[in-house]
Amino acid sequence: MKKKPKIVLSTTQIIMLSFFLAIMAGSLLLALPISSADGKGVPYIDALFTATTSICVTGLVTVPTVSTWSFFGQAVILFLIQAGGLGIITILTGILISLHKKIGLGDRMLIQDAFNLNTLSGIVKFIKSVLAGTLAVEGAGALLYMTVLVPEYGAKGIWMSVFNSVSAFCNAGMDIIGQDSLCGYVHDPMVNIVTCLLIILGGIGYIVWWDVIRVLKNIRRQGIGCFQNLTLHSKIAIGTTLVLLFAGTAVFFAAEYHNPLTMQDFSLPEKLQAAWFQSVTTRTAGFATLPQQDLTNVSAITSLLLMFIGGSPVGTAGGVKTVTVAVLLAAAFATIQNKEEASFFHRTVSKQAISKAVAVVSMSFIILFTSTLLLSAVTDVDALDAVYEVVSAAATVGLSRDLTPALNLWGRIIIIITMYLGRVGPISLVVAFHTKRVNHHIIKNPVEEISIG
Repeated sequence: MKKKPKIVLSTTQIIMLSFFLAIMAGSLLLALPISSADGKGVPYIDALFTATTSICVTGLVTVPTVSTWSFFGQAVILFLIQAGGLGIITILTGILISLHKKIGLGDRMLIQDAFNLNTLSGIVKFIKSVLAGTLAVEGAGALLYMTVLVPEYGAKGIWMSVFNSVSAFCNAGMDIIGQDSLCGYVHDPMVNIVTCLLIILGGIGYIVWWDVIRVLKNIRRQGIGCFQNLTLHSKIAIGTTLVLLFAGTAVFFAAEYHNPLTMQDFSLPEKLQAAWFQSVTTRTAGFATLPQQDLTNVSAITSLLLMFIGGSPVGTAGGVKTVTVAVLLAAAFATIQNKEEASFFHRTVSKQAISKAVAVVSMSFIILFTSTLLLSAVTDVDALDAVYEVVSAAATVGLSRDLTPALNLWGRIIIIITMYLGRVGPISLVVAFHTKRVNHHIIKNPVEEISIG
């Protein structure tokens, strides 16, 4: 009798499947009566939406997190956020390491693909460092939040601080403080500073963490080391992040300065603080100190651009990533200047990196266009609100112009799918379903010149 062929999943397919199964498990837990604040349970579509936005660290919600879910439900959401921010594979690997289990080659390849690393060398050490670093930063963030929330809410403020710290570091944007995100703390320096630091640290990427630490150690031990001693990846990630943060702050400050619905009555320091927070949170964090529906069109369009770009690779942020956009711009300027190669800091960018950047941005645009078209077809909403919702979902941001709770069933399903595609990545989707293997070194298509532009 002929044996059935064994189903072998690629690492990309396993990663996508792990997120899907986590969403299904989370939705079933959140649908239980024990998860709801009233003990009656919530409609399954809301449980599914919440599980998806949690594991995809997006932050869009159809029901208020603070009043809908019980402590058990909030704990489920927090676990999903942590698992989504670090990655399911990272959590499972951490458990295996704590149990002193051997991490095989297959597991190492999964981790490599999950973090988009270039080598298998030092994978286990990398995971240990990620888990330890995450715990340390989230713990510090929780303690700082407690200085504000414990005096205000008592013992309950401890849980709120832990929840907010994990959510901010994982760039999830969900909170259990109020129904208007952090708008009530728009003038609070501690909440603003801690939240911004957690968002930036989570979104800058773990690779940059270790590289900066390496350079700082060299300064302390040998008296050498500065920006130029960082790797090319870190230079691009840090440089692009700083440019976007300060440019975004300047635009929001100018656009909202006289807006009576947002910052008109703020003092100058308060305006700068609010503008800075808006620039930081659009890096896929999803917290809001200003009502997004009250922003001027200039601020809304700027937010769309910043959300689309997102954070940096190998971190907790979403979007097409800072390095991706920087590489595309470098390639574009190289072409304009008739240069054969794109470069940064006297280093040549590989053709493979440019091709991948083009693929990521192209596929992201396709997802955004399709989702916006479908959402507009099934709901009667303003075009800007629809685009804002879709970009926020695809880039796993979580900012909304107060549209999410008003979505109908089909609208919610579209946003659920968009969040999932945004979290697993558009390229991963294509790779996962492209199972045909061809030796491209043997079979090549003929080359023919075409005109561009």
